[in-house]
Amino acid sequence: MKYFAIICFSIFTLSINAQQNDLPYYEVPDCSDEYTVGTVSARMVDGLGFRYYWATEGLKNEDLKYKPSVNARSTAETIDHILSLSRVIVNATNKTPTDFTIKQPELTFEEKRKETLENFKKASENLTNSKSLEELKIKFISKNGESEFPFWNMINGPIADAIWHAGQLVSFRRAAGNPISSNISFLRGKVKK
Repeated sequence: MKYFAIICFSIFTLSINAQQNDLPYYEVPDCSDEYTVGTVSARMVDGLGFRYYWATEGLKNEDLKYKPSVNARSTAETIDHILSLSRVIVNATNKTPTDFTIKQPELTFEEKRKETLENFKKASENLTNSKSLEELKIKFISKNGESEFPFWNMINGPIADAIWHAGQLVSFRRAAGNPISSNISFLRGKVKK
């Protein structure tokens, strides 16, 4: 029975590792050969995706509950906020409004992490293929009506906000005793072997 439990745990661990290896942004993708408005914007999102990948890699349940003060968001609540921002980013690059009147499904931490990383990846792909950012607008639908903002607001809004919060996740996990790997080179966008 003991060996059966060990085998089951090993299979489960391998399964989780295989799923994580399928996630984008273990490393930053190779850069484009040319500088365009689309490729530069995409690279900003790629840097965000890489930071978010490593800010959330290896988080434990106790890490998700951590909050630096009574009035602060917990790690889990910050992850929820970044997921929401990733939806705004990908929707804008898909030329689709973000509809806040639709209730989002309950997701596990792993599902949230995967969706967030995939949203960043899709947004980066969309941006890379964009010839002009003028057509990519942030559009919101809420109970108070609709609003629209130019791509400029995407840079100082959702993208910068998500980068800010990814940094908070790193600080939270360090304070909780689970710092990120020291083998990450954010300048190079690679993992030191």
